[in-house]
Amino acid sequence: MTEPAAAPLAAERRAHILAAMEREGAVRISQLTDELGAATVTLRRDLALMEQEGLLQRVHGGAIPPGGQNRRAAAAPATPETDAGAIAVLVPSLNYYWPGVVRGMETAARRHGLTVQLRGASYELQDERPVLERLVSAGNVRGLIVAPNTETPHAQDVVQWLADCGTPSVLVERDAIVQPEGVPAEAVTTDHALGAVLAARHLASLGHRKVGLVLSRNSPTSRKIAAGWLAACDELGLTPAEHIETTLPDRGSPEFSAAVDATLDRALGTGVTALLVHSDPEAMAFVDLALNRGISVPGDLSIVAYDDEVAELFTPALTAIAPPRVSVGETAVDLLVSRLADPERPTRRVTLNPRLVVRGSTAAPGGGPIA
Repeated sequence: MTEPAAAPLAAERRAHILAAMEREGAVRISQLTDELGAATVTLRRDLALMEQEGLLQRVHGGAIPPGGQNRRAAAAPATPETDAGAIAVLVPSLNYYWPGVVRGMETAARRHGLTVQLRGASYELQDERPVLERLVSAGNVRGLIVAPNTETPHAQDVVQWLADCGTPSVLVERDAIVQPEGVPAEAVTTDHALGAVLAARHLASLGHRKVGLVLSRNSPTSRKIAAGWLAACDELGLTPAEHIETTLPDRGSPEFSAAVDATLDRALGTGVTALLVHSDPEAMAFVDLALNRGISVPGDLSIVAYDDEVAELFTPALTAIAPPRVSVGETAVDLLVSRLADPERPTRRVTLNPRLVVRGSTAAPGGGPIA
């Protein structure tokens, strides 16, 4: 059976499988077929290869983490004797970036005797207030941690609702202003602009002078990465004309592979020797298609992934910018708990630094030593 043209590449399927297993403790073939639109025989082959690499253990109908242990279930301790209430969490996705953040929240919540009520929204959801209202009305919710979609007409209404609902809240990986006073909301964010600067400095240190930026969506994270990238261009003496800056269509769209190919054509045609790609699955797609075309990575083209969710598991292992996802989640809960203990304390906005992890997908231009 021929898979549809929009079926994900092998690297994307691999990343999706690992993220789903990390999130849910197991994956089912039937579930993956629905989510990825890939043929059952393709997915069985993926699982067999990943089992050979020690990444999972196949079971009837799907797979579980290696060793046969459901890590999510094993990590959950007994319910504390004193129930201090619940924290309601609303994030825009339960894939890739967010599971690490949620794990940090769960760890910190257990430390404080709290439970986590998790909901995943969607980047396409226009108004999150009904979801938030249901969470608060469920009872025993002492606080909210929210990553609102700031790209919708209702974004400011959601922020105002959070400020006025009477339940303390902390934004995670989002910045927002509460009107009419124009006061910043309490928040924990990663300095994604710094992450882009770190990537550019690394590439420049290897001798690259023409580098490109590829973003996966128009989001708050993407805008911060782009801002840091432009700052790095100025710092390193690079001009915008020497860069590729493009935003890819959604990975599930039929246009995705064509857009990656077109970006590769433009990069090679303009002498670009390195790319920063947000996020891991998109970076993997670039490597896959580049290798299919006989383009060596990192010999002809160095690639840095942004997120480091599964970048280490690829071949070659991808150099990546790693946001402190777990620390972001833990800090958000700690901020909320401190607000509950002292409602009158000053508003806090915490920014955490990402780090650069150098692996096998970056090298000097041409793959040779730095002059």
